[in-house]
Amino acid sequence: MANKLLYPRNSATRRVVSMDGMWNFKFDYKQEGEAKDWKNGLKDPIKIPVPASFNDFFVDKDSREYAGDVWYETKLYVPSEWKDMDLDIRFDAATHFATVYVNGVEVAQHKGGFLPFNANINEVVKFDAENTVVVKINNELSRQTLPIGQTITLENGKKMVKPYFDFFNYAGLQRSVRFVATPKESIVDFTVNHHLDGEDARVDYLVETTGESQVYVTVYDEDGIEVASAKGKEGTILVKNARLWNVLDAYLYTFKFEIKDGDRLIDEYKQEIGIRTVEVKGTKIYINNKPVYLKGFGKHEDSDVVGRGFNIGIMKRDFELMKWIGANSFRTSHYPYSEEIYQMADREGFIIIDETPAVGLFESLMNFLDASKGSEVKFFDNPEVHKETLDHHLQVIRDLITRDKNYASVCMWSLLNEPDSTTDSSVSYFEALFDLAHELDVQKRPRTFANIMMAPPGVCKCSHLCDVISLNRYYGWYTKGGYEMSDAENGFRKELDEWAKYDKPVIFTEYGADTYSGEHKLPSVMWSEEYQVDYLDMQHSVFDSYDFVVGEQVWNFADFQTTEGIMRVNGNKKGIFTRNRQPKLAAYKLKQRWESLPIGFKG
Repeated sequence: MANKLLYPRNSATRRVVSMDGMWNFKFDYKQEGEAKDWKNGLKDPIKIPVPASFNDFFVDKDSREYAGDVWYETKLYVPSEWKDMDLDIRFDAATHFATVYVNGVEVAQHKGGFLPFNANINEVVKFDAENTVVVKINNELSRQTLPIGQTITLENGKKMVKPYFDFFNYAGLQRSVRFVATPKESIVDFTVNHHLDGEDARVDYLVETTGESQVYVTVYDEDGIEVASAKGKEGTILVKNARLWNVLDAYLYTFKFEIKDGDRLIDEYKQEIGIRTVEVKGTKIYINNKPVYLKGFGKHEDSDVVGRGFNIGIMKRDFELMKWIGANSFRTSHYPYSEEIYQMADREGFIIIDETPAVGLFESLMNFLDASKGSEVKFFDNPEVHKETLDHHLQVIRDLITRDKNYASVCMWSLLNEPDSTTDSSVSYFEALFDLAHELDVQKRPRTFANIMMAPPGVCKCSHLCDVISLNRYYGWYTKGGYEMSDAENGFRKELDEWAKYDKPVIFTEYGADTYSGEHKLPSVMWSEEYQVDYLDMQHSVFDSYDFVVGEQVWNFADFQTTEGIMRVNGNKKGIFTRNRQPKLAAYKLKQRWESLPIGFKG
């Protein structure tokens, strides 16, 4: 059965029941869960919240740093009136590898920790009774997982994950779990593509169903007034005098898709859709044929206690802070975010650079440091990377585009973050990713990857594949920081002079300086709040000197948790806001700048 990736919504024909709450939980320290049939239920479990990362609830080191299998269990009551429907348990994410059992029977496996999947339970369900749902999740890292890392065994016999990336390896059931009942003949997917025609818009659509009954599409404006309709699984809808989705000025139509047999409604699904176009022309990015300048952040799904678990309150606070500071965009660094965040971005008019979890694609445990020193890495020389890793990466792109293709806020695909793009062996791998993204996305959004400092012009082998060049640069922090900042600026400008030859838009997807909140120093020194401001002033003066630089997304929106080490003081401190979402001095500097820059800056 197809992996139904439509966001679960109640309708006249569909039923969605939240399974969030306190689940039973157990660490599998002795790797005995399978032998002892934990799939049938856990003995002597503890309770744990879903959705949430499991790590930060615990006060002992072994639990927080645990690597291996963990087991979750809950009960699900299924009424008999749904016996003629398709019954699925929909996991918004399970990090990183999940096996699902219902009443002791395996019903699904899924690799990848940041995209949804379904477990169909029709063959094993008990009606008018409680069903035992057990999920085994493994959080280990390898060269074949995304993100990349390794798992070692300490001398005491305990496993430890060592990420090739600079954020903590939070894991578990980090997003919502829902029980979904849909008609046997149902809408599985739909795709829209927008074209502007004067004051009007033409919306091409394609609806996928599990049957052959007639499909009807109706479009409503924000007042609930019908503005257009069509019949058939595929066609074009004309929206007269269309209100377009614009940056920080969003307008959403409601598209209602129905399957009918005469007057009998078989299935119904609704979604809010913003009508807009995105394209690259020359060195500019255009939305609705108007140039845009990106102002915003690299972010993380990261907060106290729940870790990477979806937190609706944190989401609301983050959007309010981004609006306050004058931002208009963010990148889902370094993995696809919870779908609710995209829905909020659609409503608020934010641009999203949507990123896969492909981070750490080179042989280094401290990539952010080694890369800045130009360490030689040969990740793509490994034959296995071009097999299992690539296969998984391609599947992630398929699921990402299927899930997010209809969001107006999603205006660009970022297919990798800071990979080793310096070797000839990387080219075929990148080509496969870029080709697939172009093939799957009917809107043909720009494609990019976040380029690392070790891969400047003439060294990077893959930048020619990008529609937009995205640079992660730390001149003045990882290289020539402190009083050497003037030399850092000179080196920065020399590199940008070379990027100018590519004749493509350039955006800075990362730039930043670690800053310990409350640390003040006059004159500024590294780690002080004053230094973060001085650093940003230098970066922005460089950006403003080059017309092809059309975006700046500072690293990072907020301080976030990382693996412990001598380069990090309880996490990465490059946040413009603290981890509990309070401003540092630099927030006021950015607010002053971004509020003064029009959306069409450099247009």
